[in-house]
Order: sequence, then C-alpha cells, then structure tokens
Amino acid sequence: MNLDELVAIDVHTHAEVSRDGRSSLSPELLGASADYFKAHGHRQPTIDEMAAYYRERRTAAVVFTVDAEHATGHPRIANEEIAEDCAKHPDTLIPFASIDPHKGRAGVREARRLVESHGVRGFKFHPSIQGFAPDDRLAYPLYEAIEELGAVALFHTGQTGIGARVRGGGGIRLKYSNPMLIDDVAVDFPDLRIILAHPSFPWQDEALAVATHKEHVYIDLSGWSPKYFPPQLVRYANSLLQDKVLFGSDYPVITPDRWLADFEKLEVKDTVRPKILKENAARLLFRETK
Repeated sequence: MNLDELVAIDVHTHAEVSRDGRSSLSPELLGASADYFKAHGHRQPTIDEMAAYYRERRTAAVVFTVDAEHATGHPRIANEEIAEDCAKHPDTLIPFASIDPHKGRAGVREARRLVESHGVRGFKFHPSIQGFAPDDRLAYPLYEAIEELGAVALFHTGQTGIGARVRGGGGIRLKYSNPMLIDDVAVDFPDLRIILAHPSFPWQDEALAVATHKEHVYIDLSGWSPKYFPPQLVRYANSLLQDKVLFGSDYPVITPDRWLADFEKLEVKDTVRPKILKENAARLLFRETK
C-alpha cells in the first residue's frame, strides 16, 4: 500500500455479505439498522466491489464483520474469507477480524492464526451485539493475545441502530457500549492500541475523557455525518486529541462521499484535517506487527 498516493484512510467499513450471499446480520436486525439509518435499498457490496469503490477514491479502507454468534445465534462471515478477499486488494483494503469473546481459548488461537497467517491488523468488538461488558475478564485472554501480536482492538461505543425499535431492542443492551467500560481495558493492557468507534452518544464526554487520559486510546468518527458531531468532540479533535482522531464512515450504511462532503464544511483547522483523514490512521495501523 502506497500511503503517499492515498488521500484518506477509512478505518470503519463493514463486510455485510459473504461469498455465498449470506448476510452478516439476521434479517430482523439488518432491517432495523436500515430503518435507523434510512438506508433501505442500499446494496450490500462484495469485498471486490468495496475495493473498486475505494480505489476509485484513492482511499484505503479497514474491513471487518461482527462475530456475535453466541448472543444472536446468527453465523458470522468467516474471518479467513474476509482476509483472503482483502489480500487480493492490498493497495486499498486492510483486513480486520471479529471474534466473539465467548469463544475462549479457541478464539485466542484463532486471533493468533489470523494475524500470523492472514495479515489481519486488528479486531472489531461490538459489546452490545456480542452481549459482553468490555471489562469482563472473559475477554481478557483475547485482549492479551491482540496486545502481544501488536494488533488493534476497535470497540463499538454508544447507541447502535442495530436492533433499534425492534421488540426489546432485539435483545441488545446499550449499557455494554459505554466507553468508560474500556478504561479498565486500557489500564490492564497498557500497550494495546484501542479505537473507540463512533461519536459515543450518550457518553461522548466519557469517550473524550478516556482517550485524553489513556496513551493508546483513539476515537473514530464513523456512523454519523460530521454535521451532527457534538461540539465538544469537534473542540477536542481540533486540540487535545488532534493526533488521536480518525476518519471512519461506517460504509456501506454511510458512504465516504457523504461523510467527506459534510466534513469539508466542519470547522476543523487546516493543520488538523490531514491528521484526521489519513496521518493518524497511517501511524496507528502500519506499525510493525508480530
């Protein structure tokens, strides 16, 4: 990947469909997400299509799914499949994986294999969908492996559109995505690189506090149009956290075209804008991994 040729790095995109056409979420949860984001009719692109889309925009993209088999009963898209398909497009795609922490030692073995043999650079956690608190010790062996491997842990934080307005929220508990629960993780694994995904409604101040206080905690700006960002998030991105805030779209639900057009109108310092769009992510993602 030639970083000099890229205009941006999108650290948050979803592989929503497998090679055989199976969705990453159940129809009920997928429909609720589409309702929430007013995204009915959006296509679920293949990874090859994602590569073409991002290549045309001279942008790299981190790609992952969510493994929530324990809580939802819905089979995941295989991490190996995503990594192999991303490997066909090394100029534009960066593979992440997702492992349900409930998988215990088997999950730890899988994490090591994915980094060492498949080039995976990070792992996506969605505590609300996966049904675990980030500071629950059940996940600690997995964090330990990710830290040792030099990979990144990306956590969904804040409310989620998945399950919204479904009966009982589809069983999804919002409390697990309070970013303050990740503070213990940052203490107990001080060398683990952590990304808090999304403006963390209704816990934006908690996310800013953790990212400001803990050396290796970053924030990505995915899932929201920049015109809706809380003012304190913009203020910190322009100042104390200018080296720790990352561009993310949440593609395909939110396209980078829409996100970048709205970001252009945001009051962000000229010196900070390139950091958010590319430089911070390049420094974080392209450290040497084991």
